[in-house]
Amino acid sequence: MKLNRWLSAIFMACLVLLSGCEIDNQTIAQNSLVYCAEGSPASFNPQTDTSGTTIDAIANQLYDRLIRFNDDNSIAPALAKSWHLTRDGKMVTFYLRKDVTFHQTEYFTPTRNFNADDVVFSFERILNTEHPFHQVSGGKYPFFQNVQFSNIVEGIEKINDHTVRFKLREANSSFLANLATDYAVVLSQEYGQQLLSQGRQEEIDSKPIGTGPFKLQSYQSGSLLRYYRHESYWHNEVKLNQLVFDITASDTGRLTKLLTNECDVIAYPIAPHKIKENPNLIVEEVTAFNIGYLGFNTQKAPFDDPQVRRAVAHAINKDAIITAIYGEQGEIAHSILPKSSWAHDSSVIPIEYNPEQAIALLQEAGYEDGLTFDIWAMPVQRSYNPNALTMAKLIQADLNQIGVKVDIVSYEWSTFLRRLGQGEHQSVLLGWSADHPDPDNFLTPLLSCNSAETGSNRAFWCDQEFDSLLKLALKTDNINQRKNLYLQAQAIFQRDLPLLPLAHSKRFQARHEQVKGKILNSFGGINFAEVSKL
Repeated sequence: MKLNRWLSAIFMACLVLLSGCEIDNQTIAQNSLVYCAEGSPASFNPQTDTSGTTIDAIANQLYDRLIRFNDDNSIAPALAKSWHLTRDGKMVTFYLRKDVTFHQTEYFTPTRNFNADDVVFSFERILNTEHPFHQVSGGKYPFFQNVQFSNIVEGIEKINDHTVRFKLREANSSFLANLATDYAVVLSQEYGQQLLSQGRQEEIDSKPIGTGPFKLQSYQSGSLLRYYRHESYWHNEVKLNQLVFDITASDTGRLTKLLTNECDVIAYPIAPHKIKENPNLIVEEVTAFNIGYLGFNTQKAPFDDPQVRRAVAHAINKDAIITAIYGEQGEIAHSILPKSSWAHDSSVIPIEYNPEQAIALLQEAGYEDGLTFDIWAMPVQRSYNPNALTMAKLIQADLNQIGVKVDIVSYEWSTFLRRLGQGEHQSVLLGWSADHPDPDNFLTPLLSCNSAETGSNRAFWCDQEFDSLLKLALKTDNINQRKNLYLQAQAIFQRDLPLLPLAHSKRFQARHEQVKGKILNSFGGINFAEVSKL
């Protein structure tokens, strides 16, 4: 009720002030759109950063990939108009589209169109540690390292200007899906050569050049990101002349700007049911492939003991978390994989809320007098966890009931991620949004031994049998065999419980009714390529 009264107050205030609240739209050209985002991109190259904020801001606005996902999650042509996979699954040949242009900006004027050299350049940068651009931005390629891309690809060969061949070390059933993600973008080799000749290699990730529907005009960190239309975009006529990302970290600030017409579209709106009451506003939602979880650092006491992890799991009231944190925007997760995944294990027995059982397990583990540990709560809002701090407080209260003391820890986001990567935490509230529909995109980045070393496995859990099952599943295209292997892997996960699945959420976005076209994707970032504003 408090929230409703507060929102109503905002609505009323904005109605009164509406004439005065119309922002300097005169400075924004007609057919331009302002998107209020929750944060600034960490990079202008999605090869080097996997955060949702970065992907939203740049991946689909600036770049294209060889292939992409259709709405039904099938793989469709993009910069490659077609492809051929050999019978043994070890050779993939892409036939490239002609007459695709790169951006012309104040800092680069292309002299040729996209061709095979650009594909080789883009992926050699990731694979070849001797490549002149490999160490730019620290030599980190999180998505590709998590999927062990360098172990998958043996080499890339230019056959001719419009044909490229990837040679794989062995068949890999998720290879095409990986190339269709938002991270597998194609850069300009010609731009790279220009930067290299001028000794300014680092600008390849800060002054972007792509083939996407928009090109970068200006950027003020923490404030504004301005794109102009790519006039000769190959795929479709881009209807927006200008696309502006207004960086507004506060969720109430974004809502206020939507109501006062300073934003046309806002990310992660609070109280979407209230926004729906306004006939001039539209709330969109997609059922996302994601998971919000409590991760246990399995390399540190007390969570190096699976029995303690299970005890804590029994002490947490997931129903209360869903009600308080997600409302209608989430559902309880009993498994890492959402129900809509073809590899979801419907036979999993949920871990029931049972404080008595939690106490008994702790006593068996040697914690008769209780214990103390910390929970790291991320300071930012994510679709998989809209309010980690409040969630931590709920868990703190639950565990207090069984004699367990919880200290809640949080840092500024970049510090949080850095210290988390160093394994300083005992447990953490975090989550994952899948990049594509293949179940491997949940299981490998969150739970594989390799990702424990490269960063996204925050439990630092490494089980060789589990890892072997994931690798076997990638060697076959037989979906029944793959499902059987993933079910075995999930059984090991349920036995060891390195992460406690909490919730699967939906992603929401609010906009004015004058904004037309699809923006939200089930996987990955947002896309304004086919959006218009009346």
